[in-house]
This record gives sequence, structure tokens and C-alpha cells, in this order.
Amino acid sequence: MLTAIVLFIVAGLAEIGGGYLVWLWLRESKSYWYGIWGGLILVLYGIIPTLQNFPSFGRVYAAYGGVFVVLAVLWGWWVDKKVPDLYDWLGAAICIVGVSVMLWAPRT
Repeated sequence: MLTAIVLFIVAGLAEIGGGYLVWLWLRESKSYWYGIWGGLILVLYGIIPTLQNFPSFGRVYAAYGGVFVVLAVLWGWWVDKKVPDLYDWLGAAICIVGVSVMLWAPRT
């Protein structure tokens, strides 16, 4: 379970970080190197979920989506300096509950 959580977090940071670098390149006129590094990090993001032990691609990506939401809220707070409000935290908590149900509910 710990490995799954770590992989979700690493994938999320790669997706958000890579996307952020591309954003800086295209939207804030940073050097094209931001775009290149962002693109390479996004390729890495595409590889990381394949390291999960879950047999279903769809389930892994659906569960990852909930983790991504939480990481995006935290990224906005720490990097963009946008303080999350009650509804941001509530939405993120709902996503984590959904992820937990999808991944660890007993199945027959």
C-alpha cells in the first residue's frame, strides 16, 4: 500500500511539475528549455503509473485522479500562493475517500 501511495505522489508531482514548466514557457514567455524539460517530465509521468501493481489500467488512473486533485490544491497553495478555502479541502477529502474505496475495498 505504501508503494502505491508513493507512486501516485511521484506521478502527480511529475504531471503537475511538467505541466507547470510548459505553462511557464508558453504563458509566461520563459525560455524554451522550460518547455523541453516540462515535456520530458511529462513523458516520465506517463511511465510512472505503469509501475503500480494494480492489474487494471482504468482503476489505477481513476484512483490517481483523486490523488492528483489533492496535489494540485497543495501545488496551488505552495507554488502559486493561492490559499485553499474550505471547499477546496472538502473536495480534496472527498477525492481521497473515493480513491480509497476504489483501490482498497474488498472485492469478490
